[in-house]
Amino acid sequence: MKKILIAIDYDPSAQKVAETGYQLAKAMNASVVLLHVVAEPSYYSSMDYSPIMGFTGFMGVTDPNIPELNEELKRESLRFLEESKAHLGDENIRTVIVEGIFSEAILEVAKNEAADIIVLGTHSRHGLDKLLMGSVAEKVFHHSSIPLFIIPTGEIKK
Repeated sequence: MKKILIAIDYDPSAQKVAETGYQLAKAMNASVVLLHVVAEPSYYSSMDYSPIMGFTGFMGVTDPNIPELNEELKRESLRFLEESKAHLGDENIRTVIVEGIFSEAILEVAKNEAADIIVLGTHSRHGLDKLLMGSVAEKVFHHSSIPLFIIPTGEIKK
């Protein structure tokens, strides 16, 4: 294995996903590509982000239809990935930002980067949440031709 793609979002669990994926890469002596997929601006304005790895998100965005917002999202995404890279302490990590549908973009980047493993987290949604939000990990799982390392990040309910 030579290259590991770590896909992270702005959920606080991204730190766990990035750290675990990075540990896997180091154990395998593989290079790391850290990926963030930028979605539609309305996706971000409807969420209240917690600070993770030095990133505070897009709190305060009131109108997701501002044309300049897409460029701002890309700049903030780059800043987020750079903060994540600094948190992991490895300047050799390559960062990639793409726009699109999460699962499709992850698969496309994995192909373009010739990744050997995709690392991503799952929020363990169930029921209506899963039906409405879908499962990125599940979609990637069903369409990937390379191994996945899926990190459960949701709370375990007994």
